[in-house]
Amino acid sequence: MPPNNVDRALAAPVGEIGPSLLGLREDQWFDRKSNKTSPKGLGPALIAFANSEGGTIVVGLSAGRVEGTKAVAGNLNSFRQAPFDFTVPPVHATFQEVACINDSGEPDSLVVIRVDPSEGVHETQDGACYLRVGDESRKLFFAQRRELEFDKGQSQYDGTPIPEVGIYDLNSDLVDFYREHAGATGDRETLFKARSLLTYRDELTVAGYLLFADYPQMQLPQAYIRILRFLTSKRGTGAELGLEAGSDFRIEGPIPSAIEEAHTKIEELLPRRRALTDSGLFESQATIPRAAWLEGLVNAVIHRSYSLSGDHIRVEIYPDRIEIESPGRFPGLANPDSPMEISRFARNPRISRVCADLGLAQELGEGIKRIFNEMRRVGLTDPVYKQSQGSVRLTLLALPRLDEHLVARLPRGSQRVLELMRGAGRGLSTGDIAEGLDLSRPATLIRLRALEAEELISWSGKSTNDPRAVWLLTEG
Repeated sequence: MPPNNVDRALAAPVGEIGPSLLGLREDQWFDRKSNKTSPKGLGPALIAFANSEGGTIVVGLSAGRVEGTKAVAGNLNSFRQAPFDFTVPPVHATFQEVACINDSGEPDSLVVIRVDPSEGVHETQDGACYLRVGDESRKLFFAQRRELEFDKGQSQYDGTPIPEVGIYDLNSDLVDFYREHAGATGDRETLFKARSLLTYRDELTVAGYLLFADYPQMQLPQAYIRILRFLTSKRGTGAELGLEAGSDFRIEGPIPSAIEEAHTKIEELLPRRRALTDSGLFESQATIPRAAWLEGLVNAVIHRSYSLSGDHIRVEIYPDRIEIESPGRFPGLANPDSPMEISRFARNPRISRVCADLGLAQELGEGIKRIFNEMRRVGLTDPVYKQSQGSVRLTLLALPRLDEHLVARLPRGSQRVLELMRGAGRGLSTGDIAEGLDLSRPATLIRLRALEAEELISWSGKSTNDPRAVWLLTEG
């Protein structure tokens, strides 16, 4: 059974519930615990889920066996009290006993714990802090803890109530489609509560509205995707604006529909070329691999800051690249110059969870890695991320990676110089490049001179002491 089908497994016949849950892969939103786990031992998992996107813990499963909890019935009340006794501040979680058949063929039960994503940072009584990362409840170091506190400094906007809209004002077809994919058999209130799409007062959240309203732009006009195609490699301004006539599109509607419509439109507009394919034939292919830009688009929609009311997602298509700009910065202290090292954190945990249920999203870190892998797979240069005061821009260039023989001739790390310069989109001084790569000035000059000798970059200045002198790209 694929991941994210906990609800489907719990809705199976009693005799199949245990094996179905054992067949699931533990992931960002699901964890199994043995009945030998102490109430205190639940603390790290409860904290990890609350600090990230919430999730489900099932007690009574271990090492491929359906243990049940009948043998530890005396601990059930202690399990329920674990959030109050072993997490600070107390994690919000709901508990349910679900009937099952254990491995001895006897009637038994499992304890299902659903943890809501939290607006604050939780820790154990001795100060240890955890975050759910993939299938691990990972203990955070001081700097990571500080980064998490930075991101949790403001309440998660996707969990705030949306005024004057109720759960039955949503698009019924979309809700039913989601119920089917999530494997839920109960009513929509039960499912929405399980995904934290309703507040404690049963108010619809911003996430639920963005995901399932017919036209969420009615109350959140900034929640749209703008797609533009340019005829030239430079954007230009005024009379020199390179925008192609009739190629400015505004994509609106609920998130799943908007992603699908934007996907179709970008596929239609993206430049193509004839190339030899694996079939041995010359066929039309997009200049940028679909899997890379689609992952970038989905990441932008899921992780953008919806609280920034004056901005929207922009997808700009040029003859030699595609740029995707999303409102909101990277999490906390993340370094955009090292995107592969960005830690797991979802700005919109409820939106992220639903999109994962629908098969639209990878985990944040995994999604970035996938973009890099796809670009490298087809021999293109690495993606470039650039962060401004209020947004993150991803650039995917239809530019071949350096030849391996050329790379062997260059000092180690020279390609990072090129990637930094491409991301800047302008000439950079030696000092700018040294600071951007965290290298000494002499080490930076060695790489710059080597790239200059290969005619990949050039120096522009009036004299060796010119304070305005910069390095420029000369490649394609």
